[in-house]
Amino acid sequence: MHSSVRLVLVVLLLSIAFSSSAQQQPQPPPAVTGMPNADQTLAYLRETIDWHELLHEEEQLANTPEETAFLSDERTVAKEILQLSFSYANAAAKLLSRKASPSSTEETPNVSGYSGLSKAAAQTDKVVRDTQAELEETKRKAESAQGQKQRQLQSTADELQSELNLAKARSETYKNIIQFVGSGSGSSLESQIKELERAVPELAANAKPEGAQAPVAPAAAAPARNPSGILELITNLFNLSSKKRSLDEAMKATDALADTANKLRRPIVKNLVAAADRGEDLAKAADTAGPAELEQQKRELDSLTANFKDISSVVVPLGQQNLLFGFYKGTLTRWKESVQNEFSVELKGLILRAVALGFALAVVFTLAEIWRKATLRYVKDIRRRYQFLLIRRIVVWCAVAITIAFALATEIGSLATFAGLITAGIAVALQNVILAIAGYFFLVGKYGVRVGDRVQISGVTGNVVDIGLVRLHMLELAGTGNDRQPTGRVVVFSNSIVFQPTASFFKQIPGTNFVWHEVTLILSPDSDFHQAEERLLDAVQKVYSTYSSKIEEQHRHMEQSFALAVDAPQPKSRLRLTQTGLEVVIRYPLELERSAEIDDQIIRELLIALQKPPKLKLVGSGTPNIQPVLDGTPAA
Repeated sequence: MHSSVRLVLVVLLLSIAFSSSAQQQPQPPPAVTGMPNADQTLAYLRETIDWHELLHEEEQLANTPEETAFLSDERTVAKEILQLSFSYANAAAKLLSRKASPSSTEETPNVSGYSGLSKAAAQTDKVVRDTQAELEETKRKAESAQGQKQRQLQSTADELQSELNLAKARSETYKNIIQFVGSGSGSSLESQIKELERAVPELAANAKPEGAQAPVAPAAAAPARNPSGILELITNLFNLSSKKRSLDEAMKATDALADTANKLRRPIVKNLVAAADRGEDLAKAADTAGPAELEQQKRELDSLTANFKDISSVVVPLGQQNLLFGFYKGTLTRWKESVQNEFSVELKGLILRAVALGFALAVVFTLAEIWRKATLRYVKDIRRRYQFLLIRRIVVWCAVAITIAFALATEIGSLATFAGLITAGIAVALQNVILAIAGYFFLVGKYGVRVGDRVQISGVTGNVVDIGLVRLHMLELAGTGNDRQPTGRVVVFSNSIVFQPTASFFKQIPGTNFVWHEVTLILSPDSDFHQAEERLLDAVQKVYSTYSSKIEEQHRHMEQSFALAVDAPQPKSRLRLTQTGLEVVIRYPLELERSAEIDDQIIRELLIALQKPPKLKLVGSGTPNIQPVLDGTPAA
């Protein structure tokens, strides 16, 4: 029972020791006051490797022979800096390994940052020593005792032996834990340094066998061609700006690494200076010292010499790096100045090209304005003037497009690429616009629409006032029957309407300006149909004769345009019997502009003809009914 209680107490103490050591985990190291520890050494080594990796990014920036030379210099200096970092790390690892070795195998080493664990281990070692002494004393007394007392002492010795075994087990556990947490120095640090060195291709290549091939250096960049197009100049300016930012980041990273190296080197140099000062003091004191003091001073000088050599092996690589950092930054500075000069030259070229483009566009628009004013002044015919202005618009925008294209990309290859990209973008984004432009050429074809034509689109009737590349404008007409008047509104249709199957599009035949109307009269069944038809047709023919020459001229023009034999437009009549009486229908052509006037004259002549003796009696509505012919021809 006594042993079980002790075992529980031991486990409790062990957990408390672990808890204490965990709570006292080392915080980030303070400012270096002496030799760097293992964590600082590894951190600096990793920072150097990360800095060296930036060189691969700089390799992508070199695209001229001058920049390739800068890159070659940087590669050489960067490799030396990296090698010196590993030299410093290896020297520091050896020095830390010697200092971390315990002076006696019986003592428990003190691990920095784990004082609770070290204290618990030391207390356990004391318990082991005390228990061992008590056990030996009990065994000695048991040898001289007899009887009951001897058996009692022997039982006490057995119990002490159990306690000793447990204490030794605790001591061994603590030592294993301390050895694990203290593995950041010594041989463990050296192995980590070797692993990092093998991970760097530039340093691993040095360890290859003789038959291995060295890595092939990148080929020198081809001489850069001077850009002449605005698009190429803008692209190069963006690339140069990005290159300057990359070089600035490389300089910042170099400054940060140099600052870290100085922080590591400063306290070491301070110790070296202190050691040198101490050596001078000892040398001065040796002049007046006795034999015993000289012996003591000799031992101290020997110790200072050994320490000086050890510390020098660490600080010398850092000092050499300080010089190489200056060379590296100097190369970066010259590279950046070269990029800045190139940026300034191309910026001036871009400004000149932009000014030249603006001047060329100004010339184009000036000539276009002269063309417009000359057309308006000297071309009196409305249709021909519209054609000249339309040609002017097409020529101007083509000239603008060609000027801009050659300004953005002067080479044929670049121009073809530019045109291909623009065409693809336009085809996707402006599908409806392209369809409208295609419709424009259908509208202005041989039998197409002209300004002034009367058309009907989707039930809207009007006169065309403008035909653009993508839109058609017409003046809306409204009214009933033949009396259609402007509404004061302009209707706009996309030219793509000619491709829509559901859009009813009607226009006059080119060169013609007449439509057909018909008048219907219903006479009483007892009327003389021969006399009625002849009288009514003569009345219509009388009015038609006043404008028949114009209709016949338009007929001849229609035959010439279509190369078809078409009957000449003439008033015609037909009869039909209905339930209410005799229906007389007379169809006649008339001029579109005078349709209302002509219909009025025909109504008057028909009423006069009806009143002539013998009078013709109307049935049904009692008045003549005139309406447009709607069998495929639009209403006027």
